[in-house]
Amino acid sequence: MAQPRSQPALQRPPNPALQALRPVLPILLGASLLLSLAMGLRQSLGLFMPAITREVGVSVADFTLAIALQNAVWGLLQPVAGALAVRIGFRRIMLSGAALYLLALLVLAQAHSLAGVMLGAGVMVGAAMACTGSAIGMAVAARSVSAASRSMVLGMVSAAGSLGALVAAPLGQGLLQAWGWRAGVLGFALLAALMLPAAWLAGRTDAQPLPPAPTGADGQAVINGLDGKSARQAVLAALRTPPFLVMAAAYFVCGMQLVFITTHLPAYLAVCGQSPMLGAQALGLIGGFNVLGSLFFGWAGGRYNKGVLLGAIYICRSIVLAAYFMAPPTPQSTWLFAGLMGFLWLGVAPLVSGAVAVMFGLRWQAMIQGLAFFSHQMGSFLGAYGGGLLYDRLGSYGLAWRVGVALGLGAGLVQVLAALARPPGQPPGQQPNRQPGQPPGGQRWASASPPSAMPSSATPATP
Repeated sequence: MAQPRSQPALQRPPNPALQALRPVLPILLGASLLLSLAMGLRQSLGLFMPAITREVGVSVADFTLAIALQNAVWGLLQPVAGALAVRIGFRRIMLSGAALYLLALLVLAQAHSLAGVMLGAGVMVGAAMACTGSAIGMAVAARSVSAASRSMVLGMVSAAGSLGALVAAPLGQGLLQAWGWRAGVLGFALLAALMLPAAWLAGRTDAQPLPPAPTGADGQAVINGLDGKSARQAVLAALRTPPFLVMAAAYFVCGMQLVFITTHLPAYLAVCGQSPMLGAQALGLIGGFNVLGSLFFGWAGGRYNKGVLLGAIYICRSIVLAAYFMAPPTPQSTWLFAGLMGFLWLGVAPLVSGAVAVMFGLRWQAMIQGLAFFSHQMGSFLGAYGGGLLYDRLGSYGLAWRVGVALGLGAGLVQVLAALARPPGQPPGQQPNRQPGQPPGGQRWASASPPSAMPSSATPATP
């Protein structure tokens, strides 16, 4: 009697979400590497402030003015770079930015006066960041994947954006201590050269068709329908959308807090008598814990109200900032501060990018996100230059951190209240167009992805 054949072991079917990401994996890897290097190098420039102020003969306020100028140029040019990417392609924009970044660091390494610092670390790095920073990187990632996996993918790319600091900060500090700050900047230039192949890979997104907008049961698109509009019409639509305006205003305080930390934390620790390496360790820890935070908030943004999550980040940041600066720093308190702040660092990026994509679609996402980012960079200008100016005038950072905490708490509260506010005309207690199985998310702009069905207008449909 024939023995029955043993049945083959059951194989787990492939994950559809992972299968869908395989064709665009080179794009996502390129965008991640590009963003990681651009953000990591920029965030670590504060390591060179004490050495540059001594050797070049500039004040702390002068150096922070260069960093403030960098942020202002970045903010001013970000909407322009986003609009140009639609017209000439993301690859050209990113390659130009990568080449400019490399050149900027070479100029800074040869600086012998305030003008060289302003040009290299200020104007040129700022312009390069507009072509390689978070708005462009997030737009590349968002247009390469479906709405169902977008929030998580944005979190992953944002997480990669912090890995550069893990390499750049220790490398820069090591070269600084061994051969001086110019060697440290040249080491940064070598890392920046890797941005060129990363930009080429990420530029494959130009050949990718835009994924279809999510639709509801009635077949209507759930976004504001800007794909067929001009750049001017898209800008006007954004400026007439109250949730976007609230998000952009709160983004101002986000930029002020983060750049204050990256620019002034190494100098603050040196003033307090701590080891110079502690500042580099803190920046590296911020980058490492930002990976966890970005992944978490990318996951959470696909399930919960994005506006509430943004407000919660601003409030928690302010509490951590106050707790750290209220007592003299120690290595242990600095490591704890860096870990907590890192977890709350770039988690805003997938939330803001996802909210813009939900509100306005993908075609003009980089440009509209650039408008919000302009507000962020004006806050960065204030955080960098204002912190240095107050330190030069008062001899301490006491007033600077108190202002940052107060504004952060206020911005976070306003953001949460705006996200939870009932849309005009919405009956009390009713969720706007909530579909079966969709988690409660408040307004459409902040809801999970894909959002519930909405008409093309900015106001919720009434039953």
